[in-house]
Amino acid sequence: MPEQAREERLAAAFVELADTLVDDFDTVSFLHLLATRCVDLLDVASAGVTLSVPESAPLTSGSDEHSHRLEQLAVEWDEGPGLDCLRSGRVVDGALLANGRPHARWPRFAPHALLSGFASVAATPLRLRGRTIGALSLFREQPETPPVAQLRLAQALARLATIGILQQRAAHRQRVIVGQLETALRSRVVIEQAKGALSHRHRISVDEAFTLLRRHARSQRRLLTAVAEEVLNETTDPPQPRTEGTKTTETTERTETTD
Repeated sequence: MPEQAREERLAAAFVELADTLVDDFDTVSFLHLLATRCVDLLDVASAGVTLSVPESAPLTSGSDEHSHRLEQLAVEWDEGPGLDCLRSGRVVDGALLANGRPHARWPRFAPHALLSGFASVAATPLRLRGRTIGALSLFREQPETPPVAQLRLAQALARLATIGILQQRAAHRQRVIVGQLETALRSRVVIEQAKGALSHRHRISVDEAFTLLRRHARSQRRLLTAVAEEVLNETTDPPQPRTEGTKTTETTERTETTD
């Protein structure tokens, strides 16, 4: 390809991989983008990506169905260059799949990759400042390892993708925290208003109103906020517990009526 066209495509790839702070960000689509850009810019037949996800199974993607399926099988079989790279945080420079060593290391992955038409594979980590979150696998149809310059470019693309993913995760966590704080604040306001309404309605103190509200929520096995909202809407009026004085008065009244 013309050098100028390649430079333009490389610049476009860097821009695309850096643009992760968007509302409709989709991780799987982003991994597919990384894989397809590697095929476009490097001398590889296919590329696959495995991304670790906290408290969940790894996400996988690929530039085509063959590479995606290989990444899925690697996770299922718990073997392969991508998983080795992810666990060690180090580059797998290149492995000729027809050799005995890859078959010993990856007894199921290597034969399946050969049957898919690939002769060699390399992998580079999605890594930033000592933190590895995934791996990028590069498949070639030739029994040759990738040139050093191409492997370095793959590392640069993987690092940029790592930065984008970590930024997106940080932004998502921030949105979750802000949402939780806003929900907690709204709940507190509703509860305080309900306490005031009950205090006025039953002529009791605010502390007594809160005890009444909480006791009713527990007896109904419902959220305190939900009961508080019903109190404000006047669809719920928690009954006050009877006191000894009240019981004595009621007993005296019944006796006097009988007499």
